[in-house]
Amino acid sequence: MDAAAFIAQLASENESILKRLAPAQTLGAEARGDLSPRNLLRVALKNELEASEIAALWMPSARGAELKLALARQAGDEARHYRLIVERLHHLGDDLEGFDPLAHGYSPLFKFLSTLENDVERVAAGQFTREAIALVKNLQFIELCEQAGDMATSRLYRGVIQPDEQHHHQLGRHFLARLAIDEESQRLARAAHARTLSLAEELQTLAFQRTGVHHAPGC
Repeated sequence: MDAAAFIAQLASENESILKRLAPAQTLGAEARGDLSPRNLLRVALKNELEASEIAALWMPSARGAELKLALARQAGDEARHYRLIVERLHHLGDDLEGFDPLAHGYSPLFKFLSTLENDVERVAAGQFTREAIALVKNLQFIELCEQAGDMATSRLYRGVIQPDEQHHHQLGRHFLARLAIDEESQRLARAAHARTLSLAEELQTLAFQRTGVHHAPGC
């Protein structure tokens, strides 16, 4: 199929999975853990750090200046999100003393993404799929913040973080349209996309079992 039809098909598959990753119930109704914005922002730090690092990891071997620069921008965006979240936590009274977002190692999703060597796999798994998941989970986090009366955190996500993540996802669409142009490239993209969705579901289930936190911002 042509690239446009292929992207539409992947987007449709995303939608069916994302409905399971973000059910209509509120976080408070779903989860047993500490769902304060402060606690979930700590979770977000690891997600932002991994997102920045994977983009930086891919940049040197990406083919073409346009993709290299897109990855460079994403690495910078995610690093900026990290700094902004740290500032927000400080305002919430959390000095993060002794906190290491990678104390328990990298996530299985990061480890998978770091194995991808082909640009079309990376774009399909990272910008197109991972960022689509982040958009959904961030929106649910925004709603939770607003329910908790934390409008400052809501504004940070609505005004800064979500627009950046939407841009990253659109970059995924842009580069897939250029790279997923034949049967083999589409096979690679589909496999990477499917594994990313599978890992996201597995990680969400594991997080809920361990902590009662069903969704946290980012991915």
